[in-house]
Amino acid sequence: MNEPRRFRTLFLSDIHLGTRGCQAEMLIDFLREHDADRIYLVGDIFDGWRLKKGWYWPQSHNDVVQKLLRKARKGAEIIYIPGNHDEVMRTYLGSHFGGIEVRDRDVHEAADGTRYLVIHGDQFDMVVMHAKWLAHVGDWAYTLVLWLNGWMNRIKRLWGGQYWSLSKWLKLKVKQAVNFIGAFEETLAGEARRAGVDGVICGHIHHATIKQENGIRYINTGDWVESCTAIAETDEGEMVLIDWAAISRARRKGRIVDLGAAKKSRKTAGSKTQAA
Repeated sequence: MNEPRRFRTLFLSDIHLGTRGCQAEMLIDFLREHDADRIYLVGDIFDGWRLKKGWYWPQSHNDVVQKLLRKARKGAEIIYIPGNHDEVMRTYLGSHFGGIEVRDRDVHEAADGTRYLVIHGDQFDMVVMHAKWLAHVGDWAYTLVLWLNGWMNRIKRLWGGQYWSLSKWLKLKVKQAVNFIGAFEETLAGEARRAGVDGVICGHIHHATIKQENGIRYINTGDWVESCTAIAETDEGEMVLIDWAAISRARRKGRIVDLGAAKKSRKTAGSKTQAA
């Protein structure tokens, strides 16, 4: 097995352990192939909202937790910044669990000197802040979309298809959702400016990106339900968006092509043998 690719820092968010939509196996593969000196868990690591309604915790979800704890034991600094779905962890700010420290927010200084506010972002979602019952209605509808998405992908896999996110496609197609994403990005950039830093790294809206927003570097880590993305900082301080779903698709496609070529080669060899 090859050595994991090492980064200065990794940023992961919106894993939603405890839900059927969590792509735990893909995250385990990602963690197996990537290491970092520091790892930020930027909120919604587990989904307390769903777990309150019904317990769901398969072995793969436990394996994700064990992978992270193992990295902490091996020396990685892991900082856990809770979100709204794992808000119970906000009662443990300043605590350490197995080498993982819980903080409300943090300021991360990259290798190139750029300073980033690291925060989940739900504090600036007006629905979550002021009408939590509406957020829970939204969570129910979102869960339904994820359920439909899961069944669509099961059917696609039976026919050799690749993972595709229905909820992500709908989010980008609906004008209101696109407007919300833009407003969220602008609001978070404003908070970074007020904090006197150069950029912000957040999660919450499941929309991975690296961009400039009114002179502020805005970075969203994405999620491990729809996108399967992470942000990585190189030793030079460059921030890179890793689309693990796309990488996995490319690898799978490569294996399918290789298998097809191998089968074709065997058929050709068989034909030559018969001719001989």
